[in-house]
Amino acid sequence: MEIPAHASPSWSHLFPSPLLSPHHFVPENYVHWAQTPECHIFSADLPGVRKEEIRVEVEDSRYMIIRTEAAEEAREPARSFMRKFRLPNLVDVNGISAGYEDGVLTVKVPRSLARRRFLIDPADVPERLEVLARAA
Repeated sequence: MEIPAHASPSWSHLFPSPLLSPHHFVPENYVHWAQTPECHIFSADLPGVRKEEIRVEVEDSRYMIIRTEAAEEAREPARSFMRKFRLPNLVDVNGISAGYEDGVLTVKVPRSLARRRFLIDPADVPERLEVLARAA
């Protein structure tokens, strides 16, 4: 089925250059995410930011935070940046690594075969459970 030329939307009058079209717009704090069989890869363009100003933190073993903050008290970071991501269940938070080269931060979060959730072993549960309090 062919769409008539007069029915298709035209952005050419609003965006004369194809690089300015809405399909090429990248938000300021954009972080690209990709995955491989071995790890999750997060990458962010942070041009002009010094390596000492970048912080990658893990919060409650569930969230990864990427931010910039001043390395010295009298100086502001070159760029204000903050993103928070919920980590997938099967990752090794102790194996997270980061690198910063040519203005691009790359964070690798390795996959893990062990779940991070709290599990109860049925062998540890007593045969008879006592009720300590009733729900209201």
